[in-house]
Amino acid sequence: MSDTRRRVKVYTLNEDRQWDDRGTGHVSSTFVERLKGISLLVRAESDGSLLLESKISPNTAYQKQQDTLIVWSEAENYDLALSFQEKAGCDEIWEKICQVQGKDPALEITQDPIDESEEERFEEMPETSHLVELPPCELARLEEIADLVTSVLSSPIRREKLALALMSEGYMKKLLQLFQVCEDLDNREGLHHLYEIVRGVLFLNKAALFEVMFSDDCIMDVVGCLEYDPALVQPKRHREFLTKTAKFKEVIPITDSELRQKIHQTYRVQYIQDIILPTPSVFEENFLSTLTSFIFFNKVEIVSMLQEDEKFLTEVFAQLTDEATEDGKRRELVNFFKEFCAFSQTLQPQNRDAFFKTLANLGILSALEIVMGMDDLQVRAAATDIFSYLVEFSPSMVREFVMQEPQQTDDDVLLINVVIKQMICDSDPELGGAVQLMGLLRTLIDPENMLAPTNKTEKTEFLSFFYKYCMQVLTAPLLANTVDDKHSKDLQEGSTKINPVCPGALRFMRRIIGQKDEYYNRYIIKGNLFEPVISTLLDNGTRYNLLNSAIIELFEFIKVEDIKSLIAHIIDNYYKALESIEYVQTFKGLKGRYEQEKDRQTQRLNRSVRYRRDPRTLDEDEEMWFNEDEDDDEGEAIEKSRPEEEFPESYGKYIEAKKVKESEDKENFPKRTPTGSFKFTFSHSTGAANGTNGANGKPAASTTSPNSSPVKSTASPATPVVKVSFPCQLPF
Repeated sequence: MSDTRRRVKVYTLNEDRQWDDRGTGHVSSTFVERLKGISLLVRAESDGSLLLESKISPNTAYQKQQDTLIVWSEAENYDLALSFQEKAGCDEIWEKICQVQGKDPALEITQDPIDESEEERFEEMPETSHLVELPPCELARLEEIADLVTSVLSSPIRREKLALALMSEGYMKKLLQLFQVCEDLDNREGLHHLYEIVRGVLFLNKAALFEVMFSDDCIMDVVGCLEYDPALVQPKRHREFLTKTAKFKEVIPITDSELRQKIHQTYRVQYIQDIILPTPSVFEENFLSTLTSFIFFNKVEIVSMLQEDEKFLTEVFAQLTDEATEDGKRRELVNFFKEFCAFSQTLQPQNRDAFFKTLANLGILSALEIVMGMDDLQVRAAATDIFSYLVEFSPSMVREFVMQEPQQTDDDVLLINVVIKQMICDSDPELGGAVQLMGLLRTLIDPENMLAPTNKTEKTEFLSFFYKYCMQVLTAPLLANTVDDKHSKDLQEGSTKINPVCPGALRFMRRIIGQKDEYYNRYIIKGNLFEPVISTLLDNGTRYNLLNSAIIELFEFIKVEDIKSLIAHIIDNYYKALESIEYVQTFKGLKGRYEQEKDRQTQRLNRSVRYRRDPRTLDEDEEMWFNEDEDDDEGEAIEKSRPEEEFPESYGKYIEAKKVKESEDKENFPKRTPTGSFKFTFSHSTGAANGTNGANGKPAASTTSPNSSPVKSTASPATPVVKVSFPCQLPF
């Protein structure tokens, strides 16, 4: 469907009161027989799958927000939202919802179910009574206003009517002006009433009211009202924190005033939700869903606006990687990107893909390579968080960057090696950073993440790169400990010194071989890694101990699992040293496996040689074929016989095996005709094979071309002779 008016993204509110993106598609309203009613259907634009099927219930409260959002609850703690690409599409679906429910599309919320007595009471009200009658906005009436706001929260219809009343004639702005008067007069009673009023208005859950309350000229007064909680002896100082302590730092000057205003607004509204407002009760939880949506879509808009400003992002990257940038400035830049990436999690998948690709094209990974190696712990921590976003988004993108890095003389400058170094050298006693980096590294080298059909060579290429340039960095601490132990902690057993680290290394090798992965096997073979194992076994002598048993079990596993590449390597290189070990049959068994496989390979080779044709003969055949076609055009039929020496003697046996189940009367294949066709002539009688009479009592003659000799047969008397006219293409 190409109609962008109906293009939407579907969101659901999770347990943490955050919106989860469920996909993008096109919405329609149609009658669904199974649901017995008009329903909203959203089908994914990618594959046409059904993202949403929701019956428009007469009793469900739908809310229209910010011109392009429709939000509703289908069940307890299950909120849904449709975000439209265009306002026209939102209006169209909203009118359909209102039509089903019999409501006025001019309203921004349809009516929730209410109890029968309340419904009857409102039905008796005059039709002209659309709004709640508000008291005059005066200091003396603040208590009355507070009581009214608090009383309507339990009734969806009265909440809606009160919201409409508050939006009329600038009532909310007048209330906030009274706040300034009360504070100037230090009227604590009035300030306490204003706290109840503003808190109640927020729980009305109306996006239109939020637009007024969170505007630049009103939001700080809203915060001021919420400072005067009657339950507190002294008011909080939220405004002081927001204006003096929490300073907005522009790492690069933002020239777009709308973007700057949106950033300020989002931070302050998030502060109201997370810090100022008390934790809502079970009854109040759904009252703030619109506030959550307001913050969520603000973040989406901020990320989109920043992403589109290529000049801004280019300047940020330039300063981030500039060696002349001061440490404090670089710390601010890294923290900015950390928050930027965190905001990007609100984007729908395709937009998030575009976001990270934009960062990749601008050089985010090259920048991280620099800042992750710095001494500043805060910078490194923020850079690690950014790196985790990138790895989580696309491990393949990170791997591709790593493999394209210029190969420096010092491998430590590679991004993966910087990550390994930070993991090993983490100064945190609880190793928080090391654990985080370990998880990222594991994701990058996990073969299960390298099976994408779009790049089948990724696994081989990246693991080859990793083992060549990074493995020595990862294993350096292990090797250092091994060297120390070899010189200082040798274990004396009789006259043989055995390194105590050996059993740990042996278990590690056993685990690798247990993977039965030919990539690891090739690495073991290339490095001759069995040599120290076999040397240890021989040094251990005839002692029956744990080390001996572990090594024997390793080779027994290879034999039982028939790991052919390792068996061949062991026998070819080490069997002379192992053949004297007879107290177990493991090595003789390996030799037996080796010989069996060698025999099988010999047989396969013989078979392939028997039936293989020289590639040059194929070229000759093709040339004959096309030459004959040219001759046919001239009306001449030419037959050329194939030289005898070009055919294997077993060709007759091949034909016999292929035709053994065919009936005896099939004695003729089509002969070569002037039009380019061909045929074989078979003689199945014993006499024919011996050169005696054929079936008709006459000698069986070979059919040949004028310039060639008959094909001789070496078949036994019982073997049928194959007589062929050429040229032809053999069915090999």
